[in-house]
Amino acid sequence: MSGSANSMALSNPMQHLRFSAKSLARNRRRTLIALATIIGGLVAQILASGFINWVLYAMREATILSQLGHVQITQPNYFKAGVANPYGHLLPQNSAGLDAAKRVDGVVTITPRLAFSGLASHDDKTVSFVGDGVAPETESLVSVYLNVATGSGLAPDDTNGAVLGKGLAEALGVGIGDAVVLLATTADGRTNAVEVEVRGTFTSVAKEYDDNAMRIPIKLARELVQVEGATTWVALFEDTARSEALMGELAGIFRPEGFELTHWRTLADYYVRTEALFKSQISVVKLMISVIIVLTISNTLFMTVLERTREIGTLLAVGYRRRDIMSMFLLEGLVLGVAGGVLGVTLGAALAEAISYVGIPMPPAPGTTEGYLGRIRLDWATVGGAFAIGTASVLAATVLPAWRASKMVIVDALRHAS
Repeated sequence: MSGSANSMALSNPMQHLRFSAKSLARNRRRTLIALATIIGGLVAQILASGFINWVLYAMREATILSQLGHVQITQPNYFKAGVANPYGHLLPQNSAGLDAAKRVDGVVTITPRLAFSGLASHDDKTVSFVGDGVAPETESLVSVYLNVATGSGLAPDDTNGAVLGKGLAEALGVGIGDAVVLLATTADGRTNAVEVEVRGTFTSVAKEYDDNAMRIPIKLARELVQVEGATTWVALFEDTARSEALMGELAGIFRPEGFELTHWRTLADYYVRTEALFKSQISVVKLMISVIIVLTISNTLFMTVLERTREIGTLLAVGYRRRDIMSMFLLEGLVLGVAGGVLGVTLGAALAEAISYVGIPMPPAPGTTEGYLGRIRLDWATVGGAFAIGTASVLAATVLPAWRASKMVIVDALRHAS
């Protein structure tokens, strides 16, 4: 009768929770050490994941808002064959599809670019460059992260200005207001030249780009290479998260005209490889934290089982079933995991906010020219993932000690010395 009563009592969830909480409170020092391990591991995971999230977010937005936009519209095979023959893959100056695409909800702007290359000369220095003819009034929206290092950008009514990458300006030895002669090959193979005035210099996320790039008004670029139209139309959206959906909507507009759409990720090879590397690294960090939690909690619970051997034997003797004993220890692990998880993610989120408020001074990343202040970027996936990993690790660590407790021989357990 007593065994049945005990089993019924133990099946009561609230009774179960109270019993587990009292068991954990018996040895506060050991419980606090276990909690500290869980909390420390989750805080480390949240801060590391949040920092990587911010780095990738900042790199993504800088890549989109300095060079690529969200989607580029071109003639078919432009990014393969157009490198050698850009003027054989020109888009028209006007298009019914272009006008319709600009009215799509979520599209900020679609701006034309004309790619060209040539030689830039100043005094006795001549340097090769790659250039973009841009529409200043709309390009400014797409190039938010193109930092003006000196001078200014191109004004909407500029007719002969140029902004140079910082490295290119240094190679030419030019400053604001200096005249530079641009020499390029026209679409029909002739040589043409124009003179531009340096309005400013810029830096982007890629030093290699800054060492070679120049931007001039698209009207002047067309005059230089003797063409009409553009090599690409660059689309900017309100939200990067919607870029694939909006690309699909634009595809329905442009493909009937025979144009090709390319998503920014296809063009951002450096970003994609960096993202894969960082995600692999953070996965290793999560694995290491999980292993530390499992080993620590397992050791704690094995010590608990050893100290409570006679108690377990008594419970078995008075009618508790072996599965009740296992459930009891598993619930203790669950309580420990949930408590540690809640405290860990709360402390981690608070530290993330504090660190983001102050900022983390960082040196220039490989391939870039400017340092930056790092931040911690959290989302529900990061916080929820940390909580899940912490709780799952504790439960995994509890299984073996709980199984060992449930398999004790009653007589041996009752004879165990205190």
